[in-house]
Amino acid sequence: MADVLVLGAGHVSAPLVNYLVKRGNSVTVASRTVCKAEALAGGSKLCTGIEFMSDDHEKLEELVREHKVTVSLLPYTLHAMVARECIKEGKHLVTTSYVSDEIMELDNRAKKAGSYIMMECGLDPGIDHMSAMKIIHEVEGKGGEIIDFESYCGGLPAPGSNDNPWGYKFSWSPKGVLLAGKNPAKYLKDGNMIDIPSEELFNNNWKMQVHDLPPLEAYPNRDSLPYREKYGIDHAKTVFRGTLRYPGWCRTMKCMVDLGYMDQRERDLSGLTYADLMDELTGATDVDEYLNIPRDSEPMERMRWLGLLDSEPLPFSRGPPIDVLVHRMLERMGYTHGEKDMIVLHHMFTAKFPSGTREITSTLIDYGVIGGETAMARTVGLPAAVVTDMLLKGEIDDSGVHIPVDREVYGPILERIAAQGIAFKESGL
Repeated sequence: MADVLVLGAGHVSAPLVNYLVKRGNSVTVASRTVCKAEALAGGSKLCTGIEFMSDDHEKLEELVREHKVTVSLLPYTLHAMVARECIKEGKHLVTTSYVSDEIMELDNRAKKAGSYIMMECGLDPGIDHMSAMKIIHEVEGKGGEIIDFESYCGGLPAPGSNDNPWGYKFSWSPKGVLLAGKNPAKYLKDGNMIDIPSEELFNNNWKMQVHDLPPLEAYPNRDSLPYREKYGIDHAKTVFRGTLRYPGWCRTMKCMVDLGYMDQRERDLSGLTYADLMDELTGATDVDEYLNIPRDSEPMERMRWLGLLDSEPLPFSRGPPIDVLVHRMLERMGYTHGEKDMIVLHHMFTAKFPSGTREITSTLIDYGVIGGETAMARTVGLPAAVVTDMLLKGEIDDSGVHIPVDREVYGPILERIAAQGIAFKESGL
């Protein structure tokens, strides 16, 4: 029986596979693109790349049975299917995606089967939980309590590589980035619940300064309210989780929303150019007039640069507008040789102690390696790799569905990723 089955060979797989193999674990990488799986194996005797199609349920059942732990890096919609197979075989599962209601419903079954299902063990979600809980537990250990909590995270081009009008480049799936912008948001601010519908998400943004980095822009990330309970900060009057970008992202993305470029409904695109599609979306009204923005505004400049007004034919004859946008972004907003990405994760706490209140911060700024692993791949892949290694070594004796908020789990993960150069700077505690 092999040790680890890794489903998916995408952007964040390499650091995970490398970490596990270096620690003597046997790994099978299964991907629909077999050449990617084989490339990850890299000729190592401990790693094998194979072809796997996610709709091949018999193959999935066989693969799960033959491995001790499965790491699913497939699209989040497929995790429940993988989890059910792991539970059926009494095996463990690790993912970097958010816990869905469908996954949570498997908690009792997982406990009965002795299966440990670790969700949200990447960067965001993942390292954000762990680093927040470290501070929260330290505050509580000193007799204090958290009364305000804000957390911000973003994957961005490093300042020296930020050279396109959008101020953004993709170190993971562009569609995942865009779909995240379709979520509504909720958070608690000074005791008041703020509820933002998805279509208004990008209208709610503000400037952020993190250490000596260039100015950034923040906006809400999904529903922050459950983390009041998950983090055990029941007395907190502010609980907020946000996303970081360079300034101007939100204004431009609001234009994409208003134009209909986030639409996931298929339509006939045969014979159309990018300019034709824009005409269809605006009803043949000039884009600036349709959006009620100046012709020389930043969003218009970004659309022109991306080629959304070009007379070039569309890349496919049928599909949703969001896929057209994804295609253009993949063409023009990727990293090239000599460029590197940057991860910024910044927590702000107000803690109340018998002696008074303190403002506490915890910050991670990590950069990719030119010609090597991206910061995004490292910060998403390594936490999942560490917890997988812990399961294989018997360091975790538990079952059911979890996220990494328990000291016994997050402590070793933070310590071991710090040894890999992923470490926080803390102040105020």
